[in-house]
Order: sequence, then C-alpha cells, then structure tokens
Amino acid sequence: MDEQPVEPKSRADGWRHLREWALVLVSAVVIATVLRTFVVQQFYIAGPSMETTLFGDDRVLVNKMSYRFGEPSRGDVVVFDRITSNGDTVQHDDLIKRVIGLPGEVLDVRNCVVYINDVALDEPWLPIEFREPASDADTRCGTPTVEATTIGANEVYLIGDNRPMSFDSRMFGPVSIDLIVGRAVVVIWPPRNISSL
Repeated sequence: MDEQPVEPKSRADGWRHLREWALVLVSAVVIATVLRTFVVQQFYIAGPSMETTLFGDDRVLVNKMSYRFGEPSRGDVVVFDRITSNGDTVQHDDLIKRVIGLPGEVLDVRNCVVYINDVALDEPWLPIEFREPASDADTRCGTPTVEATTIGANEVYLIGDNRPMSFDSRMFGPVSIDLIVGRAVVVIWPPRNISSL
C-alpha cells in the first residue's frame, strides 16, 4: 500500500494560529484589566487595625461596584483612598476600615463607647476585650473620647475593629464616599482564613 505524503502546514496556517493566540491573550489581558479597574480587586492587609476580623497577610476581594448602585451601610468593611500631602508631595494610601457612622448622623465617643445620635451603638464585630469595660480606657480603645461630629451628606465615619491600633476617622475625621474604592466581601487568602465579610 502506497503511503500518501503528508502535506507540510503552510506558512499562512502558522500565521493564522499565531494571530488567534495573540487575540486570545490580548482579550484576556483587556478583560482582566477592565474587571480589576471597575468590578473587583484583591487587596493585601498590611497592619493590625482590623484584627480580629482581618489579620496581616490576609488578602481580600473588594467589590468596586457596591457603591455605584447603592450607599454604604453601617458595618460594611471598606477600602478607601487616604490622600495626604506635605506641601510638594501627594500620597495615596489604601486603608481598610469599618463603616460606623452614616451621612447626616451625629457621632461621638464616650469612654470607648460609640454613640450615634446620642444612642450607644451595638458593635458585635468588635473583639470581646474591646466591648468589655476596662479600667484603662486608653488600652481598651486607644482614643476613649471623641467630641460630637456631624457627618456630612456625602461622608461616612470609619473606624478599625482593633481600636487601640487603628488610625481612622477618630483622628482624621469623616471620609468622602467618593474616596471609597469598594466593599470588602471575602477573605481569599490564606486558606485557613477564608470567610465572607
């Protein structure tokens, strides 16, 4: 039986396959960039300000669409852009905190207890040691007293769960909702810490 010679692939077929792969790769990069820019992004937790909810080295997914179609709610964990300037240099830092006060509310802190419109706030997300009265308020919450602040119409008041270790609205005031990157929805790494927020 005579064997038929195998026709070598033409150069045109090779270029066609190369173009197809290039199109697939470019499409994947464009889709990933659009998703990261507008929909969801991973953030790395660098400090202790949200312990025991989040720990250093945790990675969270942040839904960037949350507040395009809705408003922040009390208890949401959010990433926001903290902008600072020393005259010549403007610095952007992504911080993660919990929404405590909402637009139009009057918030103050008395002996480590947060009051909203003169009513003590129940904060089940706080570690038990920060919810129990202690003789040393500075140890318990870092900033035991904050004067009454009226939160602006487009602002929220953000505080970290680890009160003695958190740099937050108690120091720098309410934050514009426009500076919120998105709502943290799930811890994705490390595996032992995977949980929804």
